[in-house]
Amino acid sequence: MRPKKRFTRAAASVALLALAATACGETSSGSGSDSDGDKKAKGMAIAYDIGGEGDQSFNDAAAAGLKQAQDEFGYKGTAVEPKDGESDADKVQRLKQLAKQGYDPVVGIGFIYANATKEAAAAHPDTTFGIVDDSTVKAKNVASLVFNEEQGSYLAGVAAAKASKSKTVGFVGGVDVPLIHKFEAGFAQGVKDTDPKTKVITQYLTETAEEGGFSSPDKGKAAAEAQLEKGADVIYQAAGLSGQGVIEAAAKAKKWAIGVDSDQYKQKALAGYKDYILTSATKDVGGAVFSLAKSVEDGKPLTGEQRFSLEEDGVGVTDTNPKYAQVAGLTDAVEAAKKDIIAGKIKVVTKP
Repeated sequence: MRPKKRFTRAAASVALLALAATACGETSSGSGSDSDGDKKAKGMAIAYDIGGEGDQSFNDAAAAGLKQAQDEFGYKGTAVEPKDGESDADKVQRLKQLAKQGYDPVVGIGFIYANATKEAAAAHPDTTFGIVDDSTVKAKNVASLVFNEEQGSYLAGVAAAKASKSKTVGFVGGVDVPLIHKFEAGFAQGVKDTDPKTKVITQYLTETAEEGGFSSPDKGKAAAEAQLEKGADVIYQAAGLSGQGVIEAAAKAKKWAIGVDSDQYKQKALAGYKDYILTSATKDVGGAVFSLAKSVEDGKPLTGEQRFSLEEDGVGVTDTNPKYAQVAGLTDAVEAAKKDIIAGKIKVVTKP
């Protein structure tokens, strides 16, 4: 079953209750027993990716989907924070514990949960599991919620090329992994297709997530400052919490930043920099998470690969900043590119 429309996300992040840390990680809301009969009342549980709630990006988008499910279906749900330096075994235990407590569905936010999801799903065949991001877990009770990030990133590249005056733009990736390569590849292609004379500077913050590539605003800020010194006047970041540092550096230099995953122009924590957030390349993570919750609530759980592309508004770019429409030719160029991608006239690459 393939989603045919975008589900509206609830705004902001989830109002969560702090509980004691367990071997499952720190739970943000909810409590549980071992009774399967409580599943409907408890509803969805999500396990956050690195950076956790408050990243103003990927995790907060997932939190919005949980919040929408809580509001619509009238259950508590729960959200669990990752632990520093945790192992795959910790992730497995976290997902298994959530399923044992009666939550359904149980969703791992990020590709780091691929192995854990597979193992937990095998141990709890009557629970629906989900995994968000560039990982497909093949199991009868798992929905893999995946996105065409390269398509939204292509549109971000079009916008960057149109907005750049220096003919130099930057890309900052959090971690040097295939998923983030998709963001880089689409962005660079969009830039070059729009203006072949514009140069793209690329930098990854770390080789592994454990080194803090998705959770270190200071690393993002330093990378952006280096690119600004090289003449970049638009910088696109796909770096989770680290991206806040990129946005801060660009704004302080009065240059453009491009956000990721959520509409970062709207994020309260970034309000001081929003005038310099040209656009954001979004993924409807909240909509995907909610669609899985709804399918379980309806008694028809989604399973298999659920792909969210430009055609379904699963990815895209925002025009929230009024200055977006003021950049000459930007709106028309992005709309034309979007139509051509959907029509198959533009094939967006997934590798740099």
